[in-house]
Amino acid sequence: MREKIIHLNPSQLLVVTFLFSILLGTFMLKMPISTKTEISWLDALFTATSAMTVTGLVVVDTSQTFTIFGQIVILLLIQLGGLGIMSFAILIFIVLGKKIGMKERIVIQHALNQTSLGGVIQLVKYLFLFSFVIEFLGMIILSFRWVPQFGLEKGVYYSFFHAISAFNNAGFSVWSDSLMQFVGDPVVNLMISFLFIIGGLGFTVLADIWRNRSFQKLSLHTRLMLIGTISLNLCAMFFFFIVEYYNHKTLGSLPLLDKLWASYFQAVTTRTAGFNSLDIASMEESTIFLMIILMFIGAGSASTGGGIKLTTAIVITFSIAAFLRGRTEIQVGKRSISVEIIMRALVITMMSMISIILAVFILNLFEKHSFLEILFEAVSAFGTVGLSMGITGSLTSIGKVVIILLMFIGKVGPLTLLFTLSKPQQPKIRYPNEDVLTG
Repeated sequence: MREKIIHLNPSQLLVVTFLFSILLGTFMLKMPISTKTEISWLDALFTATSAMTVTGLVVVDTSQTFTIFGQIVILLLIQLGGLGIMSFAILIFIVLGKKIGMKERIVIQHALNQTSLGGVIQLVKYLFLFSFVIEFLGMIILSFRWVPQFGLEKGVYYSFFHAISAFNNAGFSVWSDSLMQFVGDPVVNLMISFLFIIGGLGFTVLADIWRNRSFQKLSLHTRLMLIGTISLNLCAMFFFFIVEYYNHKTLGSLPLLDKLWASYFQAVTTRTAGFNSLDIASMEESTIFLMIILMFIGAGSASTGGGIKLTTAIVITFSIAAFLRGRTEIQVGKRSISVEIIMRALVITMMSMISIILAVFILNLFEKHSFLEILFEAVSAFGTVGLSMGITGSLTSIGKVVIILLMFIGKVGPLTLLFTLSKPQQPKIRYPNEDVLTG
């Protein structure tokens, strides 16, 4: 067995390790000590997958179903899934003072979606430093808000739970209505959104900002992520505010300041965080459609979030713009983007769309919900977002399995799964070109 594991390529090792962690989490959540009421193996598997993929979709109420022990298991799975199993393995190597070989570096390179081996171990160190410090500060600030309301024990625990869940973009909450009771609370809105935005930027971006304090010195990836994140969030917030302003089931009944807080929070959480301060099912269809687009785009590479990734969407957008201008080279910020990156972005997007289309087709065959509800659920699962129009708990067994697979594919990535089945090879023979009519 050991020899077989050694011969696994990095993509296969990541997938196998991820599957093993989900199965272990399923077993732990099925234990009597983890639950207040008995749950099925499928529901335990669904919850473990949702936590490990930092999605946040739930088929059972977290606080009503799971004991404190069960909730801690969920938090451990969230932390493992958010920061990466292989990152923890490298941390153990560092603590024990063991030499980190080329194989381990290649695996962590694949896990963190890096283009080169250089600096991956340093990136892991930054990853844990930033994560634990930010989560701790988030817990402290939330404690100042929730300890006076819920008491010391519950207040600190709620703060601890939501700080980890938010930073890892998991969307799990100890309240059945997520954060709807805090729709106009500035402390909760700012702190929770700060945690999942920082987590969604990506550890490569955080490390780059830490090393280079000047915007001009930042890498192209970091600059694109920062500008793209701010632009997308502001546009989404404006759209939410305008479209939902007179909807009495969402913003309509709220004071103006609460309208602004709710618009801001729901705009930024849609990218991959999964928390909600408004009832998703009561929103206008145009708002829901925008949320589907935002969930599909997702967060940043090497982040705790999912989706095709913001930089992937940006690369495709610039590719279209360059084609329309008749340019053969894509230039951004006095830098050119290679054909390999463009091809990778196109493949990721197409494979993601194919995964969602197949899932929606199967779900429509077996589920009795509307097409929009099913599409929303599927994109939320693939983007590891965790938002729902309220149909997750009523899914059939087949529907739950489909969503489990979507969450898994969305987290490990369609390309990683493809590389587990086949090894990319450069062709040894080149053939002459011939035109093919398109369009």
